[in-house]
Parts: sequence; C-alpha cells; structure tokens
Amino acid sequence: MMGLRPVVEIMTINFSLLAIDQIVNNAAKLRSLSGGQVSVPLVIRTPGGGGQQLSATHSQNLEVFYAYVPGLKVVAPATCADAKGLLAAAIRDDDPVLVLENLALYNTKGEVPDGEHVAEIGRAAVLKPGRDITVVGYSRAAVIALDVARKLEDDGISAEVIDLRSLRPLDRDTVCASVRKTSRAVIVRGRLAQLRRRRGARRDDTGGRVRLPRRPGPASRGRRGAAPYAKPLELAALPDAGAITRVIRQTLGGN
Repeated sequence: MMGLRPVVEIMTINFSLLAIDQIVNNAAKLRSLSGGQVSVPLVIRTPGGGGQQLSATHSQNLEVFYAYVPGLKVVAPATCADAKGLLAAAIRDDDPVLVLENLALYNTKGEVPDGEHVAEIGRAAVLKPGRDITVVGYSRAAVIALDVARKLEDDGISAEVIDLRSLRPLDRDTVCASVRKTSRAVIVRGRLAQLRRRRGARRDDTGGRVRLPRRPGPASRGRRGAAPYAKPLELAALPDAGAITRVIRQTLGGN
C-alpha cells in the first residue's frame, strides 16, 4: 500500500459486489497469505439498507455476508458519535474494514465529540440498561429498538438495548452477559444460536428474532424474496417498531 491508508467510498453496498473478488480474495486475505508480512489498511465506506424505495438491487443488507469473511472487519454505526469514532478507528486499523452506513440514518442529528474521537472496533454498546429482556441490534435496528424500549417502560417492561456496532469482530461477551442477566433475548436481524452456543448460557434462556418478513405480493409465493419497489409493500416488508414490540411481548409472554 506504499504507506497509504485509502478510504474507498462506494455509492451503495450493492455495488461492492462488482469488486467482491478484490475485497474477499485480495484485501481480506493478503495478511494471512503473506504470513503477516503484508497488511491492507483499507477502508470501504458505503451505505445500505432498505426503506428508500430503491428496489431489489439497491436495498440489500450485504454487511452480514461480509461479516463472515475472515480477515475483513465490519462496523455499522448507529449514532452520530459512532459515525465519527468508528470511521476514525477503521482508518487507523491495519486490516481492511467495511464501514456500513444505513441510508435511513443520514438525516440523524446528535452529539459528536470535539477533537479526536476513536471508537473501539469489536466493542458493543449498552444503549439502555434493563432487567427483563435483552434486545440486540445494530445500525438503524438499534435506533428503533431503543425507541421501543423507552416506550415499553410505560408498561413496566425494562428492556436492555445493545448496539453491536461491530459485526466482525463480534462482542459476544457483552451480549451474553446481558442475556445471562435477563434470561430473555430478542435479536433484530441476528442469530440467537450464537448466544445459545456460548458457554454460560442458561438452559431456560428464551428468545426471538425480528427479521424481514415474507415479501407481500403474488411473486413471493410465500418465500422471502427481493425487496419490493412500491412504497406500501416495501414498508410492509421491513421490520419496524411494531414488529419489535410484538416479538418482545411474545418472548416475555412465553415465560
């Protein structure tokens, strides 16, 4: 890299598929293939996510795919402070880092620390402490989950909200510590199985997932397919506050 730390901006994460060989087979693997002699301090900054009426090929959440690629780090800020802190951390990292920005958060306003602010890659944030149930999300999902948790306080439900911030490396310790405390978990766009396999999880832990529902319309034939273009259908196909609230109540009702 000749001492450079390039930041590549891709208009949407969907277009990264055109460079997938360079990302997955070159950037992510060079450190390992060279026995640690070569590092690739590359940052790929790109937005993604549905809800913008951009249709199937422009509404994908491919960050989950990239989070399974060894050698590649993936972060997804949910707050203005983390948008600065995680990008700064990615630039300083010697490994390639994908920085995902959700399109639906681009109009978000919030506090941003002055001066140098570097977040820790691989460290989740507890956005709200709670005792009854753990709700885990990242990016826009974490923002919606926090709003839901605050409203559930009026009904006497104390939900702990965890913003993963980093999908690879994943901070399983923070998540599992919360689940051991609450005994219940709801994962928004995630895998509860990883928590169950984690040492220390209790046999009576229960949980649910909030994920993309089956696409409405005749073309879906009951399957989870491509994101619809029509706005009413797109909104119906995305997890929202109502869906998160229902799964939380169902999970609590199961105990």
